[in-house]
Amino acid sequence: MLPAAEVFGLAGGFFVALGMVPQVVRVWRMKDAREISLAFILLTITGTLLWLAYGFFLDLFSVMLWNSINFCLQAALLAVKLRYGMNPQAHGVR
Repeated sequence: MLPAAEVFGLAGGFFVALGMVPQVVRVWRMKDAREISLAFILLTITGTLLWLAYGFFLDLFSVMLWNSINFCLQAALLAVKLRYGMNPQAHGVR
């Protein structure tokens, strides 16, 4: 049985990661990321990587798991931002 603190960590991380999914799906489908700040994405990725390192240093499974997943979602958002959010007219997006 998992300790209560780990259950809260797993649940909290799940909802934080789940919160990123609609944004990633939306910009991917619309091929438009103009409204998303590049600074926001880069700062969020930096924070996530720091949390991931923290999880590794303290061997915290829930922190490592969900920050790894969040990093993947944020990297996808960054990719869409770089492709469709910097100059959307170049890709036929209005």
